[in-house]
Amino acid sequence: MTDVASRRDVDERPAIIERVVTLDVNGRPYTLRLDTRVTLLDALRDRLGLVGTKKGCDQGACGACTVHVDGRRVLSCLTLAAQAEGRAITTIEGVSGPDGPHPVQQAFMEHDGFQCGFCTPGQIMSAMALLAEGRAGSDEEIREFMSGNLCRCGAYPNIVAAVREAASRGGLDADL
Repeated sequence: MTDVASRRDVDERPAIIERVVTLDVNGRPYTLRLDTRVTLLDALRDRLGLVGTKKGCDQGACGACTVHVDGRRVLSCLTLAAQAEGRAITTIEGVSGPDGPHPVQQAFMEHDGFQCGFCTPGQIMSAMALLAEGRAGSDEEIREFMSGNLCRCGAYPNIVAAVREAASRGGLDADL
């Protein structure tokens, strides 16, 4: 006699569907064979070793996983890797240029816009997008458009000051 529970467990397992995905990350193509359910965050961290993008809540609530896809900020924990195929992905590792840190990174350093540093990559990626979107008109506006990025250390006043400083210096990246 067949055990019904065992047969049901086997029959209900979802089929693993893999596909070849080419991701353009920081200007470099990567071809990966991935389960179609793999998030962009997991592909970046686990398959490409780009661990600057952080896994915080894994539910899209903290902003630690923020990256740019075609110049727009996205939460990589809520984006499937396959959805990013054929699009330009920028992670924190791709922000610095040959002349040194991006102006937003420099402003974060000067204003101590990070404390433990865990949220900093996502904060910087959001700040860069906020500046590109032209949303740094006031401290209140900066706070509003950075509100999806949480900081457990409470460095918010320093983060706002860093974004304000970067905006005053024209901290936009032409490639964003």
